Amino acid sequence: MKKAAAFLISLSFLFHGSAFAIGAIAVDDSVGDTDPAWGIATGEDSEAAAKRAAMKLCKEHGDNCKVVGWFKTCGAYASSKKYYGYGFGATKAIATSKALEMCGQNSCQLITAECE
Repeated sequence: MKKAAAFLISLSFLFHGSAFAIGAIAVDDSVGDTDPAWGIATGEDSEAAAKRAAMKLCKEHGDNCKVVGWFKTCGAYASSKKYYGYGFGATKAIATSKALEMCGQNSCQLITAECE
């Protein structure tokens, strides 16, 4: 019985880290002379916590922030002065590709890509 309990405890430590972490992206899509404000949070314990953290980061640079999505694997954000895109996927490459495709303009650049 003690061995089984010790095994379960060790498993909980093994899977407590980023395997169950959640991330989110928030964006202020107001058009202007500067790139849109954004925030990306990773390593949070819940969807709600990830959204709050992303909003907090975005609001440091923008007034009209909104959460555009949350993820359990990888998320990416691309922008230009007038456009933005975000993407989620199993890898940074997939998330990045989706973000750039959504942004849809040659002037868009990848700003960040993060994985849990």
